[in-house]
Amino acid sequence: MGWLEIIKTKLGLSADEHLNPSNAPVYEWGRRGTTDSQLRVLYESMLPPYDLYNTILEVRRMDRLDGQVKMLHNRIAKSLTKGGLQLDNPTNDKRLNTLWRAYVARTELDKRQKLISDARGLIVEGNLVLQWVLNTTATQVMRSVRMPAETIRPLVAVNGQFVDPAKAYAQYSFLDGKDLAFFARWQMDVARLDPDNYDDFGSLGRPLLDANRKRWRQINMTTDDMVVRRRHRAALRTAHVLKGASDAQLTEYKKRVEAEEKSITTNYYSNVDGAVTALQGDANLDQIADVSLLLDAFFAGTPMPKALLGYVSGLNRDVLEDMKREFYDDLDALQDLLADSYLHGFKLELLLNGLNPDSLEFTIQFAERLTETLTQRTDRALKVRALGASQHTAWSIAGLDPTAELERLEDERASLNPYPNPDIPTVDDELDGSAAQRHAQKITITPDNAAGKESATSIKNG
Repeated sequence: MGWLEIIKTKLGLSADEHLNPSNAPVYEWGRRGTTDSQLRVLYESMLPPYDLYNTILEVRRMDRLDGQVKMLHNRIAKSLTKGGLQLDNPTNDKRLNTLWRAYVARTELDKRQKLISDARGLIVEGNLVLQWVLNTTATQVMRSVRMPAETIRPLVAVNGQFVDPAKAYAQYSFLDGKDLAFFARWQMDVARLDPDNYDDFGSLGRPLLDANRKRWRQINMTTDDMVVRRRHRAALRTAHVLKGASDAQLTEYKKRVEAEEKSITTNYYSNVDGAVTALQGDANLDQIADVSLLLDAFFAGTPMPKALLGYVSGLNRDVLEDMKREFYDDLDALQDLLADSYLHGFKLELLLNGLNPDSLEFTIQFAERLTETLTQRTDRALKVRALGASQHTAWSIAGLDPTAELERLEDERASLNPYPNPDIPTVDDELDGSAAQRHAQKITITPDNAAGKESATSIKNG
């Protein structure tokens, strides 16, 4: 029996199911994985992914023992979740807004600590495994529980697809040596960071610092060696030479000098011909280029520039700005990955309430993108508004919640004028930009009139 037959036997596949799980005669899935990934399927069908398990354990150990690794993880997690989640609902569907608020409140996604915990799990474990917990009547999503990624086994065939959607994931106990529970495809969502193959559901993600583990061990080893060298070679030594002294005289002199070492000794006395000569310690203790090289190599494998963690020596300001822009681009991609996990949970919430999420126009995103500052976002929002874009688009670009802003405007109009004038445009009129464009503020753009040769904006009442 070949290894492919062993895989099919372990996973309970028939002769053709490994190629075509949908049993459709026209379309064949084929084998998506590489040779090593197919062997991984064989191993993981019997045992959990020990390589991922060991990697996650080591990254967690790095996080506990090294302050700079912990700070790197914390800063990335806090930056990812800055501003919190928001629902972008262009049609201002009232029921959709109500369901979103209830969903966020029940799953605690409105709490910064919950978002930071999920973000840390994504970057430390390389996977964000969220189990969706329903109420007893299966009509609401009550919790989004983050599970330990190293214990989760995707039950897939060699084509990278789930064998049975009703039993898509298994949780393995390393203490008991067996599977504790099985989860359906809808019951668990796995956000994977840099998987080897996105289309292979059995290809899990990689921790953010998994490729930096060896460099981290070298930095610790070199730093310890440097400290040991300093303790042994940095101290000032003295050579006492007593010419013509006997062994008894030399021993007596040694005991007397060593007895006075802890006190401030300024004079030495001898009745024989002798001298005391100072011996300098290591003169090259300031040379730490090897440690600096390892630090540079370590941070070259991380998205965060090392200057943001306090290592600022010899770094050009312009270079730092370029590195920060690249860092923020990476964080924006992580934000999208994180928000997509919560989107799956909200789609499940809509299905439980009898709504088809594919028929609704909405997105879930984090309020603040890091590629732009607040001033830059506001400036860009004003520019697109001057080009004739809708107020909803301008609010989204500026980092505001369009749904919340529309509701606040409606409340404000109702409180200021309980008897509205039909000639004055309403909030719904502002969405299409037709009637509101006549009453909107006049926004002009002056090219090359701001710092750094950027365009400036001017706002005047129309």
